[in-house]
Amino acid sequence: MIPDQLTIAAAQIAPVFLDRAATTTKIVQTIHDAAARGAQLVCFGETLLPAYPLWLTRTDGARFESDVQKELHALYLDQAVCIEAGHLQPICDAAQEKRIAVVLGIAERPADRGGHTIYCSCVYINEQGSIESVHRKLMPTYEERLSWGVGDGAGLVTHPLGPFTVGALNCWENWIPLARAALYAAGEDLHVAIWPGDQRLTQDITRFIAKESRSFVLSVGSIIRADDIPATVPYRDQMCDAGETIYDGGSCIAGPDGNWLVEPVTNKEDLIIAKIDHAQVRRERQNFDPVGHYARPEVLQLTVDRRRHAAARFIEENRD
Repeated sequence: MIPDQLTIAAAQIAPVFLDRAATTTKIVQTIHDAAARGAQLVCFGETLLPAYPLWLTRTDGARFESDVQKELHALYLDQAVCIEAGHLQPICDAAQEKRIAVVLGIAERPADRGGHTIYCSCVYINEQGSIESVHRKLMPTYEERLSWGVGDGAGLVTHPLGPFTVGALNCWENWIPLARAALYAAGEDLHVAIWPGDQRLTQDITRFIAKESRSFVLSVGSIIRADDIPATVPYRDQMCDAGETIYDGGSCIAGPDGNWLVEPVTNKEDLIIAKIDHAQVRRERQNFDPVGHYARPEVLQLTVDRRRHAAARFIEENRD
């Protein structure tokens, strides 16, 4: 490996919709494929495992006491990811075997919140196969709030990878200025933005974040077509039309000058590979560094609460 360089990959793939085991198998194979092409980091879209809850906008998701919504939510809970139960172990094993870091979007069903609420979470797995952070989306967007809980700041952290420092956010929280600023302050110079998968989501903000942060930015989205939703999924016919592409991908990569390395890729599953050079970050920060010589911490300050939120804190009697 050249000291200043890193090979990164955006895995624009479709889930096996609401099938955790089958989607996990597909993710593991993609990790192997990315490593075979020299990637040291591979990134996947928002809640790829086991799927983005696209039915909310297509089945009257806000209808209260709806049997449709209850049935779909029950299925989503059944197929969601419980990290404590080991659901990510095959992916961690693949990362360790291939010595590749992974950023993965999951619909998380965490035991620490009772196990019946789903969080939109972004997981960072290092090249040793260890889960380094789980970031629960700070604020689900619009109808997503009918499916996902509100996250916290525990995952607003960065990770060293080769010459870079990697951070990641879920979908529209990339638009939250202070969430971005928290990662910049933690040394980020490679930003990963994960999305359900649509060019209209990625084509503007990817280059904007790159210019604002003077960092490389990798945006990765999934692709979901009607054919990716099995006939066994309840209310499938209400979710899609025959032959429809519901999410078209839009994965792309921008450099720290805001120019495209890879323009948005749409309407196909693809493994998008790019080699990035940290010298470009250093060049662009000559005239602007958002948390260095262009910051004014004596005037503008940010406090970030990184505690994991809990429904209760129990104080036990000391029986010794």
